[in-house]
Amino acid sequence: MSTVGTGNKSGPPDDNAGPASKVGAALNRRGFTTRRLRIRLAVVLLAFSLVPVGAVGFMLYRLTNLGGPDSVCDGAVTADEVHDLLGSGRISEDKGRYSATKDFTGNSCSATVRSGLFETSEKVVQFNIVLNTGDGPGTLAASDARLFSGDAAGSVTPDVAWAVLPEGCQKGVRTEVFTSEKGHDEARARMAVAFANGVAKARSCADRKLPLPKNLPTKGVERQPDWANLCGLPGFAPAKNPEAQLDVSQQVTTGFAPIWSCTIGTNPTHDGRTKVFAITTDPRTTALTQKDGKDPAGPGRARWVAGGTLVVTCQGKDVFFSLSGGYEGPALFPDNDDLVRKFLTAGGKAIGCEPIL
Repeated sequence: MSTVGTGNKSGPPDDNAGPASKVGAALNRRGFTTRRLRIRLAVVLLAFSLVPVGAVGFMLYRLTNLGGPDSVCDGAVTADEVHDLLGSGRISEDKGRYSATKDFTGNSCSATVRSGLFETSEKVVQFNIVLNTGDGPGTLAASDARLFSGDAAGSVTPDVAWAVLPEGCQKGVRTEVFTSEKGHDEARARMAVAFANGVAKARSCADRKLPLPKNLPTKGVERQPDWANLCGLPGFAPAKNPEAQLDVSQQVTTGFAPIWSCTIGTNPTHDGRTKVFAITTDPRTTALTQKDGKDPAGPGRARWVAGGTLVVTCQGKDVFFSLSGGYEGPALFPDNDDLVRKFLTAGGKAIGCEPIL
């Protein structure tokens, strides 16, 4: 008896049948013989097909800044610069009252990088704009700083990197970059300068951008002082107190610009008895200036312009000499007048200033 035309759909597929017929036959063999069953199968397959896409999207969201901001704090720095310092991840910002064009206490903005698939890590960098008007530039001095100078001037310490705005902008304005991330000195220096460029652009106060610093000098090391040439200044030998503890060390920056600094004490970074000497050779760091002879006279050509700070004209520009600290316990240097005069003389010679006294 002939079996042709019996409609047996469960038999082997016809090699000459089209793709749709072959798929239908395959589904029939696996029990998906009704339209409803085949719709359910399609839904399940679609769901499974989306799992890899969703997983990739989840990873991209958690581990990258895809779709996040290209810059932070009104363009203060780019997302790439933030990642260069804090690593990869999603960036968010907290602007608060931040303004790139104004000067007020607390003018700051922060950026946070969050990363991790299931346990989120957070790293934060804070950007400050600071105007130094009343304090001497010596308040910026840090003997453990790595200085950079030239068109771009500033420093990097374990806590903060700062840079002054370019020529043509208001004097005394600097940008600061704070982060709990240790090290990355070069990245923090570049970020401080990039921030200064961004602020200058917002204020339309500079003709050209500051170059990003490429190499930073080494940090000064603590060592025993040479009492005949303190702080490495030839001939700087002020009278010292024989009753004071002389088991002290000194730490000196390895550069002279923008702010050379020397700290002397039993613990140069944490002891209240330490004495700090600073010389500021870049007048952009402070808004202080000589006031047409109205400032109190100091030794020789020097004049007092702030607590512990004198200003002298050297090679046609203002240079600031600051002395601070050393107020607790027996003073290392009991004769302050002698100390000031000898510091001005030795420090002035070291930077090529005309005779001050």
